[in-house]
Amino acid sequence: MIRTLDAKTATEQKQDFMMLKKSTLPNMTFSVPLKLKKQNLVVQLAIVTSLLGCAVGPDFVPPKAPETSTKFTYTQSPLPEQLDPGVGSTKKQKFIPGGQIPAQWWVLFHNEALNRLITKALENNPNLLAAESSLKSAAEIYNYQFGSLMVPNVTGSLTSQREKINFLQAQQAGTPNAQGAVLGLLNASVNVSYNFDIFGANRRLLESQKAQMEYQAYQLEAAYLTLTSNVVTTSIKEASLREQIKATKELLKAQSTQLDVIQKQFAMGAIGRAPVLQQINIVAQTRASLPALEKSLAQTRHQLSVYAGLLPSESVEAEFDLDSIDLPQELPVSLASDLIRQRPDIKASEALLHQASAQVGVATANQYPQFNISGSYGTSSSQQADLFKGPTYFWDVASGVTAPIFNAGALSAKLRASKASYEQAAQQYKATVLGAFQNVADALRALDEDTQTLNAQAQVEAISKEALELSTKQYQLGATSYLSLLDAQRTYQQALIGLITAKAARYADTAALFQSLGGGWWTKSTNVSHNELNKDLKKSNDASNLALSTPGSINQH
Repeated sequence: MIRTLDAKTATEQKQDFMMLKKSTLPNMTFSVPLKLKKQNLVVQLAIVTSLLGCAVGPDFVPPKAPETSTKFTYTQSPLPEQLDPGVGSTKKQKFIPGGQIPAQWWVLFHNEALNRLITKALENNPNLLAAESSLKSAAEIYNYQFGSLMVPNVTGSLTSQREKINFLQAQQAGTPNAQGAVLGLLNASVNVSYNFDIFGANRRLLESQKAQMEYQAYQLEAAYLTLTSNVVTTSIKEASLREQIKATKELLKAQSTQLDVIQKQFAMGAIGRAPVLQQINIVAQTRASLPALEKSLAQTRHQLSVYAGLLPSESVEAEFDLDSIDLPQELPVSLASDLIRQRPDIKASEALLHQASAQVGVATANQYPQFNISGSYGTSSSQQADLFKGPTYFWDVASGVTAPIFNAGALSAKLRASKASYEQAAQQYKATVLGAFQNVADALRALDEDTQTLNAQAQVEAISKEALELSTKQYQLGATSYLSLLDAQRTYQQALIGLITAKAARYADTAALFQSLGGGWWTKSTNVSHNELNKDLKKSNDASNLALSTPGSINQH
């Protein structure tokens, strides 16, 4: 029971406080405005404020990292400590367990053109700029919600009203001579209202929006990582295509030279027409493979332009070849337990899980009563000159409690729905974590297998090149058939393209590993987005003086 608070003794006020404290608030089914006298305003504020501090619903706890057999385990079978391509390259790579990933990991490729291109892309890419705007929007929405929910709402009003008295109004007022009179009224007031967040509905709403802001911050980091990784891998692809085109043109030149020799032999009557036609055909096939490679190169260049925020018709200055790109010799491999704190997509999924947890708290708090207080202070007069004189001032203070009585189970359904949404977010988080571990495992295994592929492909290329040179000499001496020479040419062409592709794969695998491990964004010395985020959070938290819960499982207060 809550009594209207009139002027009472200190003992009576204490009894009212104890009665209010012991009441079963969730079972309140009333909406009662309480008119307060001025001398008890401080008492009521003290009583209601004393109830603040408990937010119903779950307190979020960040999920733990998956357990693995060893702290560096990502793959089902162990990996070698060092990746040695053998005859394929002198560039060996070594895994560094627990190694630190630099924020600008692409500088490890030691290519200035690549560094400049990434810098330009980070400045102009529209997807990255859109992610930055989304973060700013989320931060401002948080500031808006804080201002509208956590501090008193103060408004001012100034009104002027004129009214002509008709016959009936004059008769009812007992002043028939007032018929036709024109009355004026001026009103100036300041109004204050505040909803006490006793059960934490507003704080949970703010917690939810804070999680949304964190989600946008990690989405920005994910966009940053995706963009830089795409620029690196696309640049490597461009270099690979250039080498493939170069190798194909060199092979075409050699085949054309061989065709000239065969045509001369045919002209001298040393051979028949068939070998000439066969060589013409193989030259044509090699020449036909060039447009496809050149098309891929053009499309790759278009993609690089778009990454840099340019139209496809605007070419980027950089041109790449594999020999100008250094292969990083040391490959850091993060602890498995650290991966969930490094991958921005995992952190973004965790933020959505946190948001879903906060929404459970909102739905829970909505089942409890809501307390509010409002007041106004102003002056009212029919004459402007008297508007701010003593007798014209007025004030009013009121408080109220509103609690649900009957809503056909709507609030309970909303709570069940929010819990189901939490479970959905939990499973999505799990899927994101599993996908992240798979990305790392795939990158590690690709590095190992592609290193072996490069070694094998280099041996194939060396052998096929030697075989081609031998077949060419033997054919010129008449010691082998022309079909044997054609087979040697085809084999060498395939081996050469395979070797270039294998070289490029090691570079792409290395970039994929850095991306799968999170790209090192947490090591940035200056992180604009997170600095702005933390500054906004500190500002709001200092103003509200609220300790918003940190993430977790559904454990109700």
